[in-house]
Amino acid sequence: MNRPSARNALGNVFISQLLEALAQLREDRQVHVLIFRRRVKGVFCAGADLKEREQMSEAEVGVFVQRLRGLMTEIAAFPAPTIAAMDGFALGGGLELALACDLRVAASSAVMGLIETARGLLPGAGGTQRLPRCLGVALAKELIFTGQRLSGAQAQALGLVNHAVAQNEEGNAAYHRARELAQEILPQAPTAVRLSKVAIDRGIEREFRVE
Repeated sequence: MNRPSARNALGNVFISQLLEALAQLREDRQVHVLIFRRRVKGVFCAGADLKEREQMSEAEVGVFVQRLRGLMTEIAAFPAPTIAAMDGFALGGGLELALACDLRVAASSAVMGLIETARGLLPGAGGTQRLPRCLGVALAKELIFTGQRLSGAQAQALGLVNHAVAQNEEGNAAYHRARELAQEILPQAPTAVRLSKVAIDRGIEREFRVE
């Protein structure tokens, strides 16, 4: 992700670019693992582009939120395993993007949180559904209600990320650990891995479905 002018914030154009990339990669059977990383130093993704959102009408905001949700759904539904390499800030929609991935690796210096309530907003791109699956309902509510920000180490202790690693001088330690994790996945049978992902996701959906 490389939108330095807006700290990788998710605006309409950026969302379109990500959706287009996902559509192309989905059709490539040579893709066995997909890693989301940042090119902007110090920030994974700053969340929704609130400056852009302020210029929208109420109807446009509704469409924008639906597009954000659609992006998270496309990431979650990507057929191959996905890994978020969180080197830097992952706030609001940025954390929700990471939550949409199958696996998460964070640098110790990373800062993450669903901070929308502090801005009078509701986590709206999937965080209210996906965070409870990672942490349990009570802890997810606490993090959303308080808008608490977590370090990489704190997030690992809670089970929000799979791995937390000390940051290096280049600022890409999480990406390197994500690549190592991907290398562990690659020798496995691709079809079995993809079907396992489907089976796990469907089982979780049934577990959290409210009748």
